[in-house]
Amino acid sequence: MKTAVAIRHVAFEDLGAFAGVLTQRGWALRYLEAGVDRLDDIDPTEPDLLVVLGGPIGAYEEASYPFIRDELSLLERRLQADRPTLGICLGAQMMARALGARVYPGPCKEIGWTPLRLSPEGQVSPLAHLDGALTSMLHWHGDTFDLPSNATQLASTDLYPNQAFSWGRSALALQCHPEVRADQLERWLIGHASELAAAGISIPDLRAESARLAPTLEQQGRRFFDAWLSTIESRP
Repeated sequence: MKTAVAIRHVAFEDLGAFAGVLTQRGWALRYLEAGVDRLDDIDPTEPDLLVVLGGPIGAYEEASYPFIRDELSLLERRLQADRPTLGICLGAQMMARALGARVYPGPCKEIGWTPLRLSPEGQVSPLAHLDGALTSMLHWHGDTFDLPSNATQLASTDLYPNQAFSWGRSALALQCHPEVRADQLERWLIGHASELAAAGISIPDLRAESARLAPTLEQQGRRFFDAWLSTIESRP
């Protein structure tokens, strides 16, 4: 049985709709809790898939959150070994930093629903299931990153040009949130209440927009993840 390990930073930002895809494909899933579980004890090459999930901290804040050092070290060794790795939001920023790129505050908060604009490379990748012509994408971040050396840029928005990149044979980083499940988004509104208030975002408006758009994203997100798993499963 193939194994997937997901590093989770806050309880409500989990694998969402992607977890069901793993189950359907016969994968075993285990979560590690950042800041609680020892990330320096993990064999970086052992899981068949490593997923690093989102969270409301910066990939550059190791002075405040020392576990970030262990997480970056784990990613550096995993990526160097060219093992399948997926980063979402903070996870994408961690991957960028582990690959030597700069991570820093973006021009403004990008929270809410905006379609992705895929690059030519993105259009012929599994991200084709997330094209803006098919669905709108949930964004929830304030940091950004430079494109790592030898990475392929796959998607952008007007505010954030680096929304997704691939690196090596089997590493994918997504600044956005294609994993969300429609029935779990209320937890995000509660858990990120302070951030939403500081950004001046109307929770009722965001809730209504999410109710309209999240069900389609959930379907397209499952298709994207299923297609991407097929690509990594087919590699020796």
